Amino acid sequence: MQHHRIQATSIPRKASPVRRAGPPPPQWPSYQGTSQFVGTSPSGRMTVYVDPSLGGPGLQNAQDLVNDADRVANANDALFGTTGGSVSVIIFALGGATDGTGGADHGGCDYTTGNAIEVCASFGNSARVSALFEAELSECSMGGNLCGVSAGEALSRWCAAQISNNALSDFTTAPTWAQDGMANYVDTTDPTDQNADSTGCGMAFLSWLMSQGYSLAKIAQALVALGATGTLAQLYADLTSSPASSAWTNFQAAVKTLPNGITSDDPFGGGK
Repeated sequence: MQHHRIQATSIPRKASPVRRAGPPPPQWPSYQGTSQFVGTSPSGRMTVYVDPSLGGPGLQNAQDLVNDADRVANANDALFGTTGGSVSVIIFALGGATDGTGGADHGGCDYTTGNAIEVCASFGNSARVSALFEAELSECSMGGNLCGVSAGEALSRWCAAQISNNALSDFTTAPTWAQDGMANYVDTTDPTDQNADSTGCGMAFLSWLMSQGYSLAKIAQALVALGATGTLAQLYADLTSSPASSAWTNFQAAVKTLPNGITSDDPFGGGK
């Protein structure tokens, strides 16, 4: 996930200081501090750690994720039509933030190289932690095909939005794309997940497809099948049986009909 730091409104909850022995932590992508084991989800697929220096609010985030991780994983499996593997998660002040705006990270794009996930703490708002977790988990389910390119980044953000009731609405990028001139990233896939314009184009395009009745699960599985070299135009062709060459033109026509323009990542209301 790209970092978009804003102040989140939250009400901290008191957590009981629980310390348990657990499995040794993996090598994290960037975190170098102490990894306090918090628990493993009932399925055994998700093992959660926390930076103990975060105190009660951080521990509460971690305990909430232990309880919610299987729900997230099951929803993710349903989106991709596969069964994911086991992962470990560390919650800490990623980028120094404790409101979730530090984002999340993982090392690789499958359940072998990317199964050590880092998630920013979000004091008093654990739904954001679950959303960040799903953003990285979804990339593991892409099997190395999409993680790291604009279409995959847009898909991972949509997965996070769907499983969390849009808890990361402050990570919006589609308005940035609109304000910057609406470059065409439908016919061309940007080979990065760090460009707000290409990600924003993808967010708006997927919103449009979903508003036409195509589910996020159908979109996710079709994008994975296309792979990193595929385009959103090819996705459009596969879903609609219309020519890929008409995707950008029809999308732009739809954008022009929006009464308020693009003010969110779901301008067409496809995710509602």
